[in-house]
Amino acid sequence: MNIKEAKEVIIHTVQAYLDKDETGVYTIPTEKQRPILLMGPPGIGKTAIMEQVAEECGIGLVSYTITHHTRQSAIGLPFISRKNYGGREYSVTEYTMSEIIAAVYDQIEASGVKEGILFLDEINCVSETLAPTMLQFLQYKTFGAHRVPDGFIIVTAGNPPQYNKSVRDFDIVTLDRLRRIDIEEDFASFREYASRAGIHGSIMAYLGIRNNHFYSIRTEVEGRHFVTARGWEDLSRTIQVHEKRNLPVNEGLAVQFLQDPEISRSFAVYYELYKKYGDIYRVPDILAGRFTGTEGGEKLELDPVRIREMKVAPFDEKLSLISLLIEALSQAFAACARDKAVQELLMREMSQVRQVLKSAENKSVENQSAENTGEGDSASSQGSAETKLPGSSGRQSAKEEQPGRAVQNIAAEAIHERSGSLLRELRRKKEAGIPVEREQERVLRTACREMDVLREQLLEKSISQPLPPRMQYALIRDWFSAREQARQTAVKEADTSLTNAFRFLSHVYGDGQEMVLFLTELSSGYYSLKFINEHGNEEYFRYNRMLLLRERRDALRDEVLRLME
Repeated sequence: MNIKEAKEVIIHTVQAYLDKDETGVYTIPTEKQRPILLMGPPGIGKTAIMEQVAEECGIGLVSYTITHHTRQSAIGLPFISRKNYGGREYSVTEYTMSEIIAAVYDQIEASGVKEGILFLDEINCVSETLAPTMLQFLQYKTFGAHRVPDGFIIVTAGNPPQYNKSVRDFDIVTLDRLRRIDIEEDFASFREYASRAGIHGSIMAYLGIRNNHFYSIRTEVEGRHFVTARGWEDLSRTIQVHEKRNLPVNEGLAVQFLQDPEISRSFAVYYELYKKYGDIYRVPDILAGRFTGTEGGEKLELDPVRIREMKVAPFDEKLSLISLLIEALSQAFAACARDKAVQELLMREMSQVRQVLKSAENKSVENQSAENTGEGDSASSQGSAETKLPGSSGRQSAKEEQPGRAVQNIAAEAIHERSGSLLRELRRKKEAGIPVEREQERVLRTACREMDVLREQLLEKSISQPLPPRMQYALIRDWFSAREQARQTAVKEADTSLTNAFRFLSHVYGDGQEMVLFLTELSSGYYSLKFINEHGNEEYFRYNRMLLLRERRDALRDEVLRLME
């Protein structure tokens, strides 16, 4: 199976193993919960899916590469203790707690989550001295005398012998106690993952043309050459940073991640073409609808000659153009999804701040009412002239100013506390080893940054005069409304960009295979599909219906021809 299917199997296994009956006992006894063995080539994402499973299931994760351990660190260090047997005292050897088992307990204590996954990588590459210990662990879930805590599921991973010379085969007795899952490299699964992870468009376009370069391991006289999914993803992140900082992207960079000279050279050449196509087609102009007409005296319309050139262009050029459009649109859609998540988080946090302000306002009213009741007679005897003269009495002025000083920074302090609480929780999760999705962390940090901006605005507004709670909340409401209006504007711009992309492709290619390919890429993209499901797009629905009708028509035609034979 592919890596996506393996992830689903592990999620289902976690749900089954952690299921409890009405008495709170695990439905499948812990001694019958077979460890999972993931067997597959290196670099296809076995470790990555464990983090995703732990996050989606809301459980902990303790991860170890077992080849980094010796027998002593795995089972613990020996020490001498005294025990009584048959009325006589003897010296016996015992062991301290295993470093791995101790790490599980540390994770439970730090996170407060008592259920999780213990993931051991490269399980079939252990040293000869550690091999018996690992067999005992897989059979009885113990390291030495110490057992894995109940609620923690054991998942292991290994590489087939053709990928690692250090591999040791398990015997039938051990394999009979495992749930083995064989995983194969699969570009379709990587493509789906890439749409959410933001893999660089040049990589996806290149692999769309040469998907046999997605995963490659070959041996020649000078050594082994290999390319893995991990290499492509790491190269993607590096390219994005290099482009941001105007650093070179060339074969010398590519070969550091794609350790096959032929593939790295081929990709470097294609990357230069990809950038050239970006300059030629001017994707921002296409998405802005400026592919017809003029702007700033520059002619932008597509003349018939240019249209013919684009129609007869090589397939890799057409695919590159579509990839450029998809990449730009996906970035816009991802930004919309992120802005929405930030806004939802801010709304939740501002609701908490509102409760603090409401409590402060109620308390202020109660205090004012008590003061008016206690000072009724003396206030009447002072006369109206004294209340009209600000600062005419030192004592009265202090009473007038005190409520303002008490409330002027309530909102700012509450916002500071909420922001700090979010960051502390994020830090706690990271220190406890609880997986946090990269995009989720980005949303949280963005929200905290925006809350700090709001706090500074509130403090600045309160410098000249104290602000009552009601006015503080009015400022927060206006700030939030302005952010929401900006978000809605960004959504409309993304929708317009998608419409313009459809109109451009229709203008140049009609409803041919280029349009079909564009629709297919949109429909398989995580953020594009999310955007369309939430906001819709008339052009997308129109061309999608057209494609479905064409497929139905072709299917009927094929059926008629088959019946006529």
